[in-house]
Amino acid sequence: MSELTGKERISRQLKHLPVDRIGVFEAFWQYTMRNWENQGKVPPNACPVEHFGLDMLLCEPCNMRIHPQAQDQVISEDEDTVTLLDGNGATLRRHKKHDTTPEHVDFSIKERKQWLELAKPFLTADTATRLNREAYRKARQRAAEKGLFFCWVGVNVFELMHPICGHENMLLGMALDPEWIEDMVNTYSELILQLQQELFAAEGPPDGIWYWDDMGFRGRPFMSPDMYRELIMPAHRKTIDYAHSLGLPVIMHSCGFIEPLLPYMVEAGIDALQAIEIKAGMDLLRIDKQFGEKIALIGGLDARPIANNDLPGITRELESKIPIVKKNRGFIMHSDHSIPESTEYETYLYFKETGLKLGTY
Repeated sequence: MSELTGKERISRQLKHLPVDRIGVFEAFWQYTMRNWENQGKVPPNACPVEHFGLDMLLCEPCNMRIHPQAQDQVISEDEDTVTLLDGNGATLRRHKKHDTTPEHVDFSIKERKQWLELAKPFLTADTATRLNREAYRKARQRAAEKGLFFCWVGVNVFELMHPICGHENMLLGMALDPEWIEDMVNTYSELILQLQQELFAAEGPPDGIWYWDDMGFRGRPFMSPDMYRELIMPAHRKTIDYAHSLGLPVIMHSCGFIEPLLPYMVEAGIDALQAIEIKAGMDLLRIDKQFGEKIALIGGLDARPIANNDLPGITRELESKIPIVKKNRGFIMHSDHSIPESTEYETYLYFKETGLKLGTY
């Protein structure tokens, strides 16, 4: 087969059709690219997709904060961290020198009454403040010029709820006040669809939809399969059905161990699962055996040998998995999370080039 463009390759893989090689995509920590720039390995402000010849370009054009124009307010800071009050009314502590998940300090919204007063009235589809049309337009045009598969990227309902009230309050609500959670889920899913409809009508649709929705942590999901099916799955089905009505495939990113939820995620209509986080308990080969003929798989390659610049470990990881998972023609190469700042530039090149050699048909 002659060489395909990134758009052709990913489009075919999401349908398990023959391709020239497996697709490749990757996420990089902010400080990873900055380190390589400082070392002279990449040009200033380099786009990693174009620099490394990846197959997909993503754009996240929607601001889903309660108050989209609110600036983060500094509450306190020290040498290593800064504590901020954000546009969701959440107080979060962040590291200054490293990319990490912020520490949850406090939340203005902890129960249904506060949601109804402080959040729901403001979650309207004000496209002037919530849509970055220009960024979407430019990214879509750039992807078309470069032959890349272009994804609208955004957060789905689970990942939209916890930033306003915290995981603990949200999960207690799922158990003790499910009607509150249903109201949040319905409000956010409607907002997602309203913004997508407005944007796509004005600027044209993407090639696919990529949702972030981290529903697990180490060893287990945040909720039972029954609770997922009752409270979250209806919104997933609604947002996925809309994408499918436009002929757009849906990639669902979910970190953590979410394997117990996966049968219902597939039932909800996802076309691909991304991350497949090994250190959380996910196993690419097991997932491929159970679901590899139904959905495409993106990720599942252990980032730890990459982070440790362990070339023999990278070789073992790739040789043990890629020849197997490429058989269904739906595997897209990606680490099981992202490339951290400890990674040397040459290490990532070795990971990518070795994987693509193994993934050529």
